[in-house]
Amino acid sequence: MSMRNRFKKTIQLQDEDVYSDSGPSQTDSPAPETSDLVKLELWNKKHSLQTEVNKLKRKHESSLFATRKFLFPLGVLFGVLLAFAFVQPSDIQDMHAQLTLLMDQYDVTLPQLPDFDFSRFETEWNKLRSNIPELWKFNRDGREFQVGERMKARGLSAEYPVVLIPGVISTGLESWSTSPEYRPFFREKLWGGLNMLSQVTFNRDRWIAAMMLDPVTGLDPPDAKIRAAEGIDAASSFIQGYWIWSKIVENLAVVNYDTNNLYLAPYDWRLSYWNLEERDGYFSKLKTTIEAFKRRQKKKTVVAAHSMGATVLKWVESPEHGGGGPDWVENHIEAYISIAGTHMGVAKAMAAFLSGEMKDTVQMNPAGSYVLERFFSRAERRKLFLSWAGSASMWIKGGDTIWGNSTFAPDDPSEDSNVLDANDVRGRRSGHTHGELISFRRIPVSVPIPEEGETETRSTRLMNEDNGFGVKNMTSEMAGDWILEHTPSSFQKMMATNYSFGIERNEDALNRNDRDHTKWTNPLEVKLPNAPSMKMFCVYGHGKETERSYWYTRGDFEHDESAADGISPLCIDPDTGSNQTGPCAGSTPRNPLDMPLLRKSWIDADYTDETVNPKVRNGVKMGEGDGTVSLISLGAMCVEGWKRRRWNPAGINVTVVELSHRPVPSMPRGGANTSDHVDILGSTTLNEIIVKVATGAGNEIEEAFVSNIRTYSQRIQWD
Repeated sequence: MSMRNRFKKTIQLQDEDVYSDSGPSQTDSPAPETSDLVKLELWNKKHSLQTEVNKLKRKHESSLFATRKFLFPLGVLFGVLLAFAFVQPSDIQDMHAQLTLLMDQYDVTLPQLPDFDFSRFETEWNKLRSNIPELWKFNRDGREFQVGERMKARGLSAEYPVVLIPGVISTGLESWSTSPEYRPFFREKLWGGLNMLSQVTFNRDRWIAAMMLDPVTGLDPPDAKIRAAEGIDAASSFIQGYWIWSKIVENLAVVNYDTNNLYLAPYDWRLSYWNLEERDGYFSKLKTTIEAFKRRQKKKTVVAAHSMGATVLKWVESPEHGGGGPDWVENHIEAYISIAGTHMGVAKAMAAFLSGEMKDTVQMNPAGSYVLERFFSRAERRKLFLSWAGSASMWIKGGDTIWGNSTFAPDDPSEDSNVLDANDVRGRRSGHTHGELISFRRIPVSVPIPEEGETETRSTRLMNEDNGFGVKNMTSEMAGDWILEHTPSSFQKMMATNYSFGIERNEDALNRNDRDHTKWTNPLEVKLPNAPSMKMFCVYGHGKETERSYWYTRGDFEHDESAADGISPLCIDPDTGSNQTGPCAGSTPRNPLDMPLLRKSWIDADYTDETVNPKVRNGVKMGEGDGTVSLISLGAMCVEGWKRRRWNPAGINVTVVELSHRPVPSMPRGGANTSDHVDILGSTTLNEIIVKVATGAGNEIEEAFVSNIRTYSQRIQWD
């Protein structure tokens, strides 16, 4: 046999040995009986390599983390912990109902299971829950009823009836639609509760269609009908475990409040204030309830309103609406407590209407942001926001007078907050101001700069013209007009017929505004009620970073319902009394050449710089506030505006209580000293204030300040 043939045969034998799968283990195969030294050497090398491979394989397979087998038990453990944190025994029945609803919807049939007695299960469940520290429970943190117990121990008891008015998105909304596609959800909550989560997940398009209002009428779309839930449960919790008003209700109950002297006034927060009365008679019902309290109990009522709910009293006085007359508030309202009131608007509302974004969306981690955009895009969110006319009441008010100009804002940060004024630009470390509500960087990080010699793209060239985007940095007034130009004509008409956002100093004009419903949500254009004996309290949090202004970027042109970047972006309609007729009705048709005339705009989330002041995080310039509402909106009117007779002719005493945000990191909702915009409703101090006012001990409440709001407010040109 030639050397070449012998070598080929040896290699063939080697391949057969190495790749053979016969036998229990290749490492246990005996050595070949041959005197061929080459073959023996190959066998030894193969045997050695196979042994090493098997050792490595066994080591890898024995590692729990390498095989990721730990993920399943970890998920089970996490689910059990969430169950203990959120689920109450009564929720088991709700889960069964939700499962049945989904099975019916998708025609899923399971065999009939025998009935199960849950009584024993409920007992054991409660026993297990009781052994978990209160610290780790989302819906309970060990402070339940404590404020009420302390007040009761002092001998305090229910003195005045109490009305609670929730803020925006706090009230649960139920489906009353009877069209076939919505019948499976009849009387189910489409906003709030576990059912909302299942509908958003499995019926997203149908849920959006039901929640979106008609853009022309501002009322229910065809075949869909949604109404506010009723009763105290309508806004006690958003979903199981996430309380809203429940802690306040618990503490009031300890001092002898119940449904006979406590009323929660839920409302469909999607509606404009006009439609809220026209469709649901909301303000008429509220007026009737308070009058009934006065007849039965011979006492005036304490009103506690949160967030957007803090702007509702003017309706009851108007002869064309509530018909209560100028003295109605004096005769029926003992005290008014504004809790984190959005008196002069919210910056995040402007961003939501412009691009469907806010701090909460741009500061998500990349994976969460990607999922959100794929599941519920910016354009879809914006379209939904634009249909909710009620949220437009939070459009910022007062313009540049309140929010600042291109060189100065009253709440601009500085090295020395006591010396900053309109001319002190050097006092700001960054030289930038919150007065520019929307700013544009010349070259955003997300747009690549062409290399030398490379032909400049059209998009990059456009962004380098006129401050990079064809628009300049904008103050609040400029931004308000610009955002409005970028909305459909139906939204523009809705705004014109429902709201006003200026500032009025003329007393004769303020008197006329008493009959103009478009002014009633703006405290700068309407007077406080003629109620000299009414006590008024402004209670809000401070110490949590809050979005105050934005860095934006722009992209390509796109088709939209508005030709915002065209020649005539604003809607012009001589018929100002209707939002259903005229050239502004419905959607603006596409232009004759069918050219895309709207440029995409979005928060420049790539831009972060925490070394400047104000700091920038993901395109959001951070300021002071309660995490949602800026300090200027929360407190300036309470501290300075209502001290002036033109806006407070009766001289109502306004007491301001600022609460420092001092959350406990290990508690999901912050604990007793949180002052977050929503979590403040569980704050011990706020609960004490409400219970004291309701039980007749409101005279014990003293003003308290933890911010520079008095300094900021004095920089505003009120007169």
